[in-house]
Amino acid sequence: MEEERSSAGNTTSAERPPLAESKTPSRILWVILSVILFFAIVGISVVVIFSFTHRTTKPVLQIVRLTFQNHQGSQMNQSAFVDKSKNTVTYHVTSPSNHTTVVLFDSKNGYVCYKPADQNACYLRKMDDWDLENVQISFNLSEHRVNQLLLQNNQTKYYREFLGILPGRQANAGSLGDAIQTLCEQTSIYWVRKGDGPGKKRLIYLCIDICFPSNICLSVCFYYLPD
Repeated sequence: MEEERSSAGNTTSAERPPLAESKTPSRILWVILSVILFFAIVGISVVVIFSFTHRTTKPVLQIVRLTFQNHQGSQMNQSAFVDKSKNTVTYHVTSPSNHTTVVLFDSKNGYVCYKPADQNACYLRKMDDWDLENVQISFNLSEHRVNQLLLQNNQTKYYREFLGILPGRQANAGSLGDAIQTLCEQTSIYWVRKGDGPGKKRLIYLCIDICFPSNICLSVCFYYLPD
């Protein structure tokens, strides 16, 4: 009997290892599935983050159109291209003779750049607080999706601004930012500064009429400063 029990015990202990071995493939399968699941989660996370980043960095360009009369009573059409991703507002002012002047407000780099119609030159000055305020108004309009503005002539305030062109003071386009480089590509850029006017001895070179959503219109006139 003892021999039978011994043999039976030996038989049981001999039969156990195959059971342990049968569990090994299941463990391997679980490890493989865990690795696949891990990489699947990582892949989905990368796709979601990339798509979110792509959406948030996509430029938001809003166009606000203004119709107004300049100080001479001529009908003017103006479009303001608001790009909040670059912190720029670009005005395209079209005269009755269908000539378009471009005025760029670049609040990121702190410049105002004028490119008159039919002129192979740009004129540049630094922004002031009043410029920043008008840029912010344009940003606010773009957030409210305002696409069309008609300025009321009886409420519009007209002003004249004089900018003196500094002779021999050309700006280095490479240090002015992408927006101005694009606008004034292959064009000379001259520095200007605000002044009281040309006086009696000098003539006004040209004037640009531009209006803002704040119901203020400017006639920006350029003249050459003495050497």
